[in-house]
Amino acid sequence: MTCHLVYGYKPPSCSALHTRKLSFPDCDSAGETLSFLDARVSVSCTLCSSEQSAKAKTQKELFKTLKELKMHLPSEKRSKGKSSTLNTLKYALRCVKQVKGKTCFFNQPPGFDVSSYTIEEINSITSEYTLKNTDIFAVAVSLITGKIVYISDQAASILNCKREVFHNAKFVEFLTPQDVSVFYSFTTPYRLPSWSMCTGAESSPTECMQEKSFFCRISGSKGRDGELHYLPFRMTPYLMKVQDAELAEEQFCCLLLAERVHSGYEAPRIPPDKRIFTTTHTPNCVFQDVDERAVPLLGYLPQDLIGTPVLLNLHPSDRPLMLAVHRKILQYAGQPFDHSSIRFCAKNGEFITIDTSWSSFVNPWSRKVSFVIGRHKVRMGPVNEDVFAAPAFHGGKIMDSDIQEISEQIHRLLLQPVHNMGSSGYGSHGSNGSHEQLVSISSSSESNGNVTTGKTVEETGKAKPPRTFQEICKGVHMLKNQDSQVGLRSPSPSPSPSPSKPEQRKTTDSEFSLISPNR
Repeated sequence: MTCHLVYGYKPPSCSALHTRKLSFPDCDSAGETLSFLDARVSVSCTLCSSEQSAKAKTQKELFKTLKELKMHLPSEKRSKGKSSTLNTLKYALRCVKQVKGKTCFFNQPPGFDVSSYTIEEINSITSEYTLKNTDIFAVAVSLITGKIVYISDQAASILNCKREVFHNAKFVEFLTPQDVSVFYSFTTPYRLPSWSMCTGAESSPTECMQEKSFFCRISGSKGRDGELHYLPFRMTPYLMKVQDAELAEEQFCCLLLAERVHSGYEAPRIPPDKRIFTTTHTPNCVFQDVDERAVPLLGYLPQDLIGTPVLLNLHPSDRPLMLAVHRKILQYAGQPFDHSSIRFCAKNGEFITIDTSWSSFVNPWSRKVSFVIGRHKVRMGPVNEDVFAAPAFHGGKIMDSDIQEISEQIHRLLLQPVHNMGSSGYGSHGSNGSHEQLVSISSSSESNGNVTTGKTVEETGKAKPPRTFQEICKGVHMLKNQDSQVGLRSPSPSPSPSPSKPEQRKTTDSEFSLISPNR
């Protein structure tokens, strides 16, 4: 090998070395040349044979690995019953990417507590919810495989199916296709709250149910017509580790508490004074957010309405009213006002009559309407009280020409700047919607220019350490001495002490109010 590097010579083949005459200038005699050539031939032949055997061994292992991979290829991925090498490699690559993505999800920050539970423990802790409410069932879904790891006994009776259908099945197979993406977006592992956070001594079951939830339609069996009948559920997700007895290892799972949603007009009915929900839509009249209280009143899930035109869901005769509503929105500049009732089409195809109140959020910088808030109260429900029922006609909603025309008029109208800006939101209307309160707080603080001030006060409060009782008493005595000295002195021409005295007196009063109840 050394001579090979020194002379820069690479023999083309083993046989060529026997016939080809070579001269090496560094060798002194022909005998030395022949002996070197014989040694080179033997080394080259040995290397060729070892390379061929190594190549054959690698090829054999490759075929063996491919054969094993093909055994794991799903039947639907095979072409004409056979597993091609390309499909097998693509499937393996996709699996690697999924595992890599899941690994990235679970790179949790330090201190993130995800407790581990056995199947028996999950059954015990979820029974607190399922036994109290016959419309709730619990299910644990693996975040690696998507399969059902645990499901409570109530699921079979609620979904009207046999328990065996859930065995070794993926949970998304029971969801309606349009809700699968919603399920995945709300069960992203790093966004899920840990179940252990809700089982501490300071937590209560009610607080756990107030976590961020979403809605999906689930089906367990086919109806008499042979089609799947889906039922709406309110899903509350949590993150936990489940100890799998078969695999003898822990795996991350999403625990879901699924509660069936009934029509608000059927028993047990929602009281008439509680049939209130809120919506927000963009300046071009497209739904931006829908309150979850609208689900039992309209029959739609939030994802059914978000992104759709508002006018598409209104009675054709009431669509022109929305143009007058938005003119008034521009006139009131964020202040809430009541308007005449409109008819809204429910999921079952029938119209309900709602009394509407409107407001808007006005951007304090551009002075334009950013979004419109509607607060609606149902005055008259549908004839068919089951708002989740399929409509009598299956043609779907038709996008009439007047919808596009009125929407464009409203959009051009709201492009105008607002001149008389007031406080935005429904804070004064007494609505209990969380989104309304958020809009009310944010808009009032921004429009009044208090965003920076509030932040400064908050930062100042954090910067100053709490005063001790001795410091408070010392400050009180100093203020008393200053007051007595000022009373004895003649009036000073400088105006600076006068504004500071009320602030000092105000601080003193607050200090007394802090120490008097406890001391």
